[in-house]
Amino acid sequence: MDYVVEITKAAHAKGKEIDLFFTGRGVLLTLSPAFRELAGKARLAVCDISFRAHGLHGRQKDVPGLDQTDFTTQARNAEMLSEADRYLVF
Repeated sequence: MDYVVEITKAAHAKGKEIDLFFTGRGVLLTLSPAFRELAGKARLAVCDISFRAHGLHGRQKDVPGLDQTDFTTQARNAEMLSEADRYLVF
């Protein structure tokens, strides 16, 4: 999570637009205290199926910087990739 936060902060400081999509076990990072540092610096989205699969259903309100529409499908991930000039996968 530290790498994601630091890369996001650096890109945001340079005026870059950042989209982050959390899927698989990555959805567990949404409850990390460090996740709060991403709010306002990137457009955030979470795979709803992964979120539920990892036992987090009902905890959407515990994730800072997101609303219900930010819990989405892999189609949003594909859309983000098609719009991106470049991307990183962790």
